[in-house]
Amino acid sequence: QVQLVESGGGLVHPGGSLRLSCVASGFSADNYEMNWFRQAPGKDREWVATITDIRIRTNYADSVKGRFTISRDSGRNAVYLQMKSLKPEDTAVYYCKAKLWRDFWGQGTQVTVSS
Repeated sequence: QVQLVESGGGLVHPGGSLRLSCVASGFSADNYEMNWFRQAPGKDREWVATITDIRIRTNYADSVKGRFTISRDSGRNAVYLQMKSLKPEDTAVYYCKAKLWRDFWGQGTQVTVSS
């Protein structure tokens, strides 16, 4: 059974950092494209970052480029999102998505950036 479990969210001051985790089960995350999305209150869900299965390429939304880093941990079957220089506009629920024969989503983890 495919499952994605996100964690690591919380309340952080502007300029702070957080690392989100997405632990996969039921499949090997190394073999598939993995993504992070986020959804702020009253807004549509938006794509944040991708790590590919082949050649481990990464891609980022312009709004997070240079501040966020997506990476894999094969030993934990996990994908991370390291977030630095956080801004209030980064406040959202962050979701992990696995692109298998269809898309699978986690339940999300809340990130709040506020002073």
